[in-house]
Amino acid sequence: MKKFLPKLILSLLFAVLVAPLASQAQIATSVTPSGYGDRTFDMDTIFSAKRIREDDKMYQVAVWRRIDLREKYNLSLYGSGDAKKNGIINYIYKAVVDENALEVFADEDFTQPMSIAEFQDNFWLNATGDSIFVKQLYYLDFKEDFVFDKHHSDMVFDIKYLELVMPSQTNSNAGQKTIAYIRYKDFYNYFKDHPEARWINFKNISKSLTYDEAFESRLFRSVVRRFTNPDEALIADLVDADIPNPEVQAYINSLEFEYKLLEYENTLWEW
Repeated sequence: MKKFLPKLILSLLFAVLVAPLASQAQIATSVTPSGYGDRTFDMDTIFSAKRIREDDKMYQVAVWRRIDLREKYNLSLYGSGDAKKNGIINYIYKAVVDENALEVFADEDFTQPMSIAEFQDNFWLNATGDSIFVKQLYYLDFKEDFVFDKHHSDMVFDIKYLELVMPSQTNSNAGQKTIAYIRYKDFYNYFKDHPEARWINFKNISKSLTYDEAFESRLFRSVVRRFTNPDEALIADLVDADIPNPEVQAYINSLEFEYKLLEYENTLWEW
């Protein structure tokens, strides 16, 4: 029995002295990209729901898109019935007003917080002060970064924020109006815990998804309105005014940019 005591004492010493040091060792970055090691890594932890290290972004371009909820492909987000009470716009409104769970801002730089009263006025009233219905708010814009993440060797759509927009027609034809901006990370974290708010699969309601799942799965159709350019101009503003049907040309240019993104991704490894 005595000959086993030295080994037992050594084992106890190891557990007391060495084990705490092991717990502080570097975390595998493939599992936890922001794990502590020789250095820490900068990440967007404010807007993005993804964990992409800034040092791993080898290619990045900003893209501004618009979802028109009236389109057939987007009806699952628009909701059902005439009131669209089970649609994404109404659920966002309830999250802001009823639960005060989503912080809203008046600018895309997120420097001007909005009160709930200001948000309600923007949401329900048009340019002439007339009240509107939820179904008349059918534009949902968002900004995202198209990123090549070298750490995972993958192209990623990294959404940054959502913008609620009142269409010009709803706004008494006085031009479209921004209702509010919402950080995508806040949107994502809220709706992943609220399964009652869902992207509706009208052909199989058992396979309906929460909004965070729907957005991460890209279950919507959107149109590119703007991408990174030196003039910070919309695609429509870059079309020559002398061209016949400039709106149609802007749409064609938007599709052309979309196809360039697809081509970039498809040919990434052809070298």
